Amino acid sequence: MPGARILLVDDEAPLLDLLKRYLERLGYEVEACLTPADALKSFAADPSRVSLVLTDLTLPGMKGDEMIAQMRAIAPKLRVIIVSGYPYEPKGKRTVFLQKPFLPKMLAEQLEELLKS
Repeated sequence: MPGARILLVDDEAPLLDLLKRYLERLGYEVEACLTPADALKSFAADPSRVSLVLTDLTLPGMKGDEMIAQMRAIAPKLRVIIVSGYPYEPKGKRTVFLQKPFLPKMLAEQLEELLKS
């Protein structure tokens, strides 16, 4: 669903930049954050503008799923993709897990599917 706004959270700046550019090429509007604190602040300012959150599971200061729990306290129907090199079992509806490494096509397919729901 190109045109949707994605909040992207990853503490690795080169990966964050690469994912941001890829998602923008797919037609998404992307806001990139290096920390959970920045992402939470941005999200709380206007939750209705975020269509989906794409986050790493392992972040400094707070795990990605803990950050998502705080966001869902504000917007319970928030769509989420969590990525990690570690195994993870998604909790809740509208949550998808992608195991690293993944192909860009796999991310694109998950985004499209999740944004339809």
